[in-house]
Amino acid sequence: MNYIKNITAEKALVLEDQVNYSEGQIVSRTLAQNKAVSLTLFAFWQGEEISTHESTGDALITILDGEAEITIDGKIHTLKKGESILMPADIPHAVKAITNQKMMLTVVFPAEI
Repeated sequence: MNYIKNITAEKALVLEDQVNYSEGQIVSRTLAQNKAVSLTLFAFWQGEEISTHESTGDALITILDGEAEITIDGKIHTLKKGESILMPADIPHAVKAITNQKMMLTVVFPAEI
């Protein structure tokens, strides 16, 4: 059983090639989603954004292509290809594409008690 889906196992691949741009849209490809973790690839068309929200888990963004504006608790961070940033749980955050951009989002959720 594979816990990570929607990509080929046992084959080297380039993550940014696993999701494609679509004009005026945000395209996503879920690789894993369960109570513990979520792995999602995104392709944002320039200017597209995910508005301010919060997550119950820590979220790590890694920019795979382009440039993005990440707002965490009101502070703006500009990230380029190869850079990552941690968005802590329960802190408001948002994502906006400055250029067409692709990213990997990894969210780790708290263990159930």
